[in-house]
Amino acid sequence: MFGDCHIHMILDGVYYRAAIDAQKERVDEALVRARLDSYRAAGIHFLRDGGDAWGVGSFAARIAGEYGIDYRTPAFPIHRKGRYGGFIGKGYETLKEYATLVGLARKQGADFIKIMISGLMDFDCYGRITSEPLDPAEIRELIRIAHEEGFAVMAHANGADTVKAAVEAGVDSIEHGAYLDDEAVRMLAQSDTIWVPTLVTIGNLIGEGRYPDGVLRPLLRLQMDNVAECARLGGKIALGSDAGAYRVFHTQGALDEYGYLKRAIGTETDRILECGENLIKNRFKID
Repeated sequence: MFGDCHIHMILDGVYYRAAIDAQKERVDEALVRARLDSYRAAGIHFLRDGGDAWGVGSFAARIAGEYGIDYRTPAFPIHRKGRYGGFIGKGYETLKEYATLVGLARKQGADFIKIMISGLMDFDCYGRITSEPLDPAEIRELIRIAHEEGFAVMAHANGADTVKAAVEAGVDSIEHGAYLDDEAVRMLAQSDTIWVPTLVTIGNLIGEGRYPDGVLRPLLRLQMDNVAECARLGGKIALGSDAGAYRVFHTQGALDEYGYLKRAIGTETDRILECGENLIKNRFKID
């Protein structure tokens, strides 16, 4: 079984606020251990966390070896104050403050840096992304600062222009990457950037009733078509489910994501995912 290259140990797939509130004051060790044990039982031995401001992912990383799991974490995601990411990460207003947070992540044992450079897909409205994205010049500086400190960079990014800016700046991985145009897919495929498309975050909502299927179905189709084209062009793709996101449950999320990727890519799925996971394992660790 492949690893899951994008999870959130602090979240539960049900309601993010309650999941965070339950561990804000103290890490629920029994819960974390139960989740790690479920991954081990499923044959999943590599996990890359998206981080959190309360140390849950970092705690998981410290004990994961007991379960035979290679666990990587950014400690916490970093966002611009007033933009998407405040619910789970640490924020900055100036690049100096951002650099300080990079240093703090190092002190907390981060293996890489995660930045939030756009909003989410708006599942109520096709084509819309919540929250204003960062300016390309700022994206470039965030990546440059982290790289100069020896860190790979994981970027939460949606929207063609935002993804293009991140790829041009040399980002190491793109997470989600919704609403890409042909140029963005081509740039991704021709770059060294690894794409983690998290198809399950869309697919597992279809028929669930919370969001209109008339938005979800074409969004999933577009995302799968773009994954197929990126793979056809030789792009680097890795399996990541965003486990802990709504309706994406730990362990099962990776299995569901594999199914969507298999439908999108076809016979070359295993080869492509193995390559992508190996690149993440080799790159997403501090120099």
